[in-house]
Amino acid sequence: MKVLWVEDHEPVRDMLAIAADKAARSRVQVDLVMAPTLMMAEARLRLERFDLVVLDLGLPDSFDPDMTIARVANMGKYRIAVVSSMDVRDQAVESALRCGANIHPQAIFKATLPFNRFIQRPDAFEDFLMDLMPAAETTTVRAA
Repeated sequence: MKVLWVEDHEPVRDMLAIAADKAARSRVQVDLVMAPTLMMAEARLRLERFDLVVLDLGLPDSFDPDMTIARVANMGKYRIAVVSSMDVRDQAVESALRCGANIHPQAIFKATLPFNRFIQRPDAFEDFLMDLMPAAETTTVRAA
């Protein structure tokens, strides 16, 4: 799975980079790309294909959480997940859902993420990312 994580807080980016490195060494299928600003995220989204975009809403170059989500959502067909410490994260996700965005229905409070567990157990990092993806739809084929 290829993931773009948009995060401006450097210590969080450092922990995620370590978790991604450990995942790669353990042959866990996570290709993590980091972007510290919305502008850098948009540049990556223009050039690469991603399965998941994990988005912090408190970015230095975007002050409106709804607009941040809208800008990312309008750039491609991938799942978006909000991981932020902003108070308005839940409202922003609800608004995006009402607008039809392909977004995980619950915002995640960044301070509760178990970064140390992601580093110690790469499979836990992969599981966390997979849980943000839409559930596989089951289709039933009827015999004619």
